[in-house]
Amino acid sequence: MKKVVLVTGANSGIGLALCERLLQEDAQIELCLACRNMQRAEAARKALLVSHPQAQVSLLHLDVGNMRSVVKGAEEFKKKFNRLDYLYLNAGIMPNPTVDHRAFYRGLFSKNAIKMLTTGEGILTQEDKVTPIGLQEVFATNLFGHFLLVRELEPLLCQTEHNSLVIWTSSSNAQRSSFNLEDVQHKKGPLPYSSSKYASDLLSLALNRHYNSQGMFSSVICPGLVMTNLTYGILPSFFWTIIMPIMFLIRIFTNSFTLSPYNGAEALFWLFMQKPESLDPMAKYHSLTSGLGNNYTRPHKMDLDEKMSEAFYVKLLELEDSVRKKLRAEDPDFKEKNGM
Repeated sequence: MKKVVLVTGANSGIGLALCERLLQEDAQIELCLACRNMQRAEAARKALLVSHPQAQVSLLHLDVGNMRSVVKGAEEFKKKFNRLDYLYLNAGIMPNPTVDHRAFYRGLFSKNAIKMLTTGEGILTQEDKVTPIGLQEVFATNLFGHFLLVRELEPLLCQTEHNSLVIWTSSSNAQRSSFNLEDVQHKKGPLPYSSSKYASDLLSLALNRHYNSQGMFSSVICPGLVMTNLTYGILPSFFWTIIMPIMFLIRIFTNSFTLSPYNGAEALFWLFMQKPESLDPMAKYHSLTSGLGNNYTRPHKMDLDEKMSEAFYVKLLELEDSVRKKLRAEDPDFKEKNGM
């Protein structure tokens, strides 16, 4: 039976690099690119087919920041496929990142320079906004939209004949200190990106607790410091031109500077080669690149609390119920169209 793989945020960066690597490994998979911008998605599909002309690559219109789009996209996917082996939850945003330049330049020449560059801790904040349905945009895109997608695709992910794996692209920026169980959407704080990534770590643990017995497993990865459109938007382009040679030198001392999307996708690709049931639910799998350019994956224990994870999961279920009610209220026919 051919494996079915769904990747969100697949039209560029780490997502596209992952798709290329998956097809290099197994050209027989049925690969579906779930993207918000269909023009870019089609360009990505054509690029993949140039290298793998016989590959089965389909497109799915899906904006994980729009809950209506998530439900509709999931329904469309279930009409096309009767199974799902790997669900890569890779799409994400960091809107309007702001750097404290004084803290940045001060930290650049301190003993914490590598940690600062890798995590953005102490120098990076973001501006968030509210979506039309009333959710914080970063939370909706990076976490809740993906959670709703998992819930919608349960029939394909939870099957007795085979195990499935849900894989979250998290970050070294996922700091416990930025997450508040009383403010899960991070409405009151300046670090919505960090909060959303820590939330994905918590949720992955909860999904394993609730779904392993049904054949669905969940894992979390960190791609390292990767130069993508998201990263380049943090600082002026001339700065990256100056600092990139230095970053390659720093990689001799810290292997978390993966830098390229291909390298950053290493842990995502590595998980494709593993048996879902063999993975550690408390581990975050890090993409690493040695000073000589060799890629490898290494697990690191996450700073997670089981009780907090469960409490967060309950809050998400309550929020899911509220969101579904809003969708039905906006469009009375939506329930019948999408089985809600």
